[in-house]
Amino acid sequence: MLAWLPLTFQTLLKPCCLLAYHVHMCVLVFIHPNTPTEHSSHMHVGASWISVSKLTLHTKPSMPPCDFSPERYQSLAHSRVLEIHKQHLSPVETAYFKKPLLLHQGHMEWLFDSEGNRYLDFFSGIVTVSVGHCHPKVTAVAQKQMNRLWHTSSVFFHPPMHEYAEKLLALLPEPLKVIFLVNSGSEANDLAMVMARAYSNHTDIISFRGAYHGCSPYTLGLTNVGLYKMEIPNGMGCQSTMCPDVFRGPWGGSYCRDSPVQTDRKCSCAPDCCQAKERYIEQFKDTLNTSVAKSIAGFFAEPIQGVNGVVQYPKKFLKEAFALVRERGGVCIADEVQTGFGRLGSHFWGFQTHDVLPDIVTMAKGIGNGFPMAAVVTSPEIAKSLAKCLHHFNTFGGSPLACTIGSAVLEVIKEENLQKNSQDVGTYMLQKFAELRDEFDIVGDVRGKGLMMGIEMVQDKMSRQPLPKTELNQIHEDCKDMGLLVGRGGLFAQTFRIAPPMCVTKPEVDFALEVFRSALIQHMERRAK
Repeated sequence: MLAWLPLTFQTLLKPCCLLAYHVHMCVLVFIHPNTPTEHSSHMHVGASWISVSKLTLHTKPSMPPCDFSPERYQSLAHSRVLEIHKQHLSPVETAYFKKPLLLHQGHMEWLFDSEGNRYLDFFSGIVTVSVGHCHPKVTAVAQKQMNRLWHTSSVFFHPPMHEYAEKLLALLPEPLKVIFLVNSGSEANDLAMVMARAYSNHTDIISFRGAYHGCSPYTLGLTNVGLYKMEIPNGMGCQSTMCPDVFRGPWGGSYCRDSPVQTDRKCSCAPDCCQAKERYIEQFKDTLNTSVAKSIAGFFAEPIQGVNGVVQYPKKFLKEAFALVRERGGVCIADEVQTGFGRLGSHFWGFQTHDVLPDIVTMAKGIGNGFPMAAVVTSPEIAKSLAKCLHHFNTFGGSPLACTIGSAVLEVIKEENLQKNSQDVGTYMLQKFAELRDEFDIVGDVRGKGLMMGIEMVQDKMSRQPLPKTELNQIHEDCKDMGLLVGRGGLFAQTFRIAPPMCVTKPEVDFALEVFRSALIQHMERRAK
């Protein structure tokens, strides 16, 4: 009941019966004089003042201003939407919240629902809206292209495809200079799997446990999250290996991550030497020696795991893993679906933060700012090996409309310095949210890089057991009710995923922080009752 108090006070006060009364910036704590406690020799009966958050239990944080007014909603009633969804759409439950939001309009980092409520979007449509909802330049360019030409298929040429290819490939190092345009991340990873097998002439592909690489029949083999595992055969020839998770895994320490925020696990490592990395590499070697053929097709890795809750690996792990894969004849694939296009701040691509050069790069989501678009980039050599064995064709991939939007997104990222904004605001955000880990025992870890952050919720820091889903759901609801939309991830949905559009500002981060803190205080108040 006391996890909202500073940890030093929690240790003293947990055994006691408390009545907390919030007054301005302080808590008046009353300790019952008849309460027995093992710490009684260190305590004084009566009242004492403990400084805590500026927020009281019931203060709703003030939302930053927005100079955009949405149109009046004039479509289906919420009840009718629910009825249609239940009768005619997928029965798989994916919507957040007891009463799913019915969104109506978006503007940059803001979303508006059918009732006119405004929300700060800190999940970007599952890490997809890169430069902002309905960004004026991207919208204008799309409207202009729609009046000119929507679709041709690849049997005809059109300038937007070739212009986009030049712009995108200029951002990738040699020899990654051949692009295949497709429509989704799953489709891109599907194609990368075929490429790896065609080039290597081998079958086995390795991916991390906790990885998400798509939900198509082929990529389900790469995806290692329980919700996406089926009882019928699919994705043959795929093998999982231990995820080098330095918070929840068996090894981790104080210097492991490429992040402004490290775990609270202690280690004796020097800053440039990571024992956890060495042990996880031994596990990777064990997979190579016991679970796959002597020669393999490849290895897939997200630079930071997204669906698994923004999980980061030890520094230099991927570099050593890539070398081991290449010794076995395999190719290395970087899945940049969530990490690419400047979101991580320090670099344009996530693989660059690991100082590695993949053989194949897949990308989607932020590539089109929400427009269905994806790509696979590889070397001429690997591209030719695919062409020899498959007449690859895609009806919608690289459409005039998609490529025009893709070009506009790249221009906006550059013109508005959004990669630098991701670095500056993202670092600020991580450092600010890390304060919550010190304030609340149920905040087990804060991690990430740039504008990609995970907040892992636990029952307590000692056990690191996931916070029960019912409690997580209520915190999630409270954030929404105060105007903040965040995502969920992790094997137990125990991690809040935060990835706002890259145009987000520091005052908006401050608002998000106060909302989250207020939601946690409300949660601790419910626990106390």
